[in-house]
Amino acid sequence: MTKAMIAVLAGATMLAGCNLAPKYVRPAGAAPATLPQGGIYPSAPTDAPDVSKIGWRDFFLDSRLRQVIETGLANNRDLRIAAGNVLQARAQLRAQRADLVPTTAITGSATYTNNLFGAAGGAAGGTGTGTGGGTGTGGGTGVGTGAGVGGSSSSNLEFYSVNAGFSAFELDLFGRVRNLTRAAQEQVFASEEAQRSARISLIAEIATAWLTMASDQEQLRVARQTLDTFKQTLDLTTAQFRIGVGSELEVRQAETSYQAARNDIAALETQIARDQNALNLLVGTTVPQDQLPAELGTDAKTRDALPGDLSSEVLLRRPDVLRAEHLLIAENANIGAARAAFFPTISLTATIGTIGTALSNLFAGGSFTYNGAPGVSLPLFDGGRNRGNLEYARASQKVAVATYEQAIQTAFREVADALAQRGKIGEQIEAQGSRANAARVAARLSEARFRAGVDSFLTTLDAQRTAYAAEQQLVTTRLTQASNLVELYRSLGGGLE
Repeated sequence: MTKAMIAVLAGATMLAGCNLAPKYVRPAGAAPATLPQGGIYPSAPTDAPDVSKIGWRDFFLDSRLRQVIETGLANNRDLRIAAGNVLQARAQLRAQRADLVPTTAITGSATYTNNLFGAAGGAAGGTGTGTGGGTGTGGGTGVGTGAGVGGSSSSNLEFYSVNAGFSAFELDLFGRVRNLTRAAQEQVFASEEAQRSARISLIAEIATAWLTMASDQEQLRVARQTLDTFKQTLDLTTAQFRIGVGSELEVRQAETSYQAARNDIAALETQIARDQNALNLLVGTTVPQDQLPAELGTDAKTRDALPGDLSSEVLLRRPDVLRAEHLLIAENANIGAARAAFFPTISLTATIGTIGTALSNLFAGGSFTYNGAPGVSLPLFDGGRNRGNLEYARASQKVAVATYEQAIQTAFREVADALAQRGKIGEQIEAQGSRANAARVAARLSEARFRAGVDSFLTTLDAQRTAYAAEQQLVTTRLTQASNLVELYRSLGGGLE
């Protein structure tokens, strides 16, 4: 190996640790240090578990809902797309990482010629005895028909060679290739976090869709019960009108309520069919009938647990926030690669091989050859291309910082909103339950007084409508409570286990 090549490799070794990427510092101050507490917000007991570390099989208590979620995780197409994105990112990383090592190839060739000058050239390269018609003497080099070329000038010459080496391998002195590889690595991490985020969101969406269908099923049950009540009232007022005790106005008012309940039933039946279609899309297949909810009921569908640590640090573990951070680190590395483009690029081509005039002596002593060719390229004028690439990388890094901070702020708001709703949902359930019970009692009393001739029909009709609305609102509030627990679970990053 020549001294020049040794000097090049020594210099490359000394500069191998050079990295022009700016030092990464995680942005701080995008959100308050702690999640909201006090006032409308609930306080977590000190022994409460961290909801983000509770597996979804433990969090959701209904066995049918767990089966639906499990099916969805196996069949949802969005989740498959996210998994495919991870594979794509890993493949791109593998391709980029290949630039860190020389691409080595082995080549072989055979040359056949009967050219006179080729013969002379071949003879000049051979070693002969100087006999025959040549001008050489003694053991000198033959230029005629020396035995070293295996025949006369009209003889065919054969040359065989085998070489192994690499071509134009970039010595990454300023970290350009390493930073591009780091960026590709962070893209892999980002795609993996996106997959985890998609998984969490899917679990929450399936649970919410299932609970929504359960709520609509219960709304349908309430509407059908109310329809029976309105039908009885309509029959009564119609009978009274026929015998001259009641008026047609009372009949029309009763019919109005009856037809409104019929309309609600038709709308709810349509909505339930749409709920099932939405659930089937999320799950990726048709959900079996025995896994569909019949009603929302009062039984808990999820665990009722607050996180034990309400520090906003928990938000930094959310997959969407981690994804934004990995993309930020990738843009940081791209700045280093763009800076390195301003410095010289040193490449190296090197081969080692063997050459012979016959296959039998291809690997004989003295047939080995080597070649080394370092090259240096320094940009002098590129029309501002490198400057533009660097400015673009810096601007992209600023966008990534803002995106990361926005992800944290969005996560903070989602958790804060869920906590705010949770703080008063229990009181809402209690108040709405009492209201619905009072309305049911008032409707029964009013109907009895109407039948006894004490109250007017308008009072009875109003009481029935109030009871119906209160029952509907109670179901809606229960759905809000169940959905709030799911949202709190999702927004805190639960559902990975």
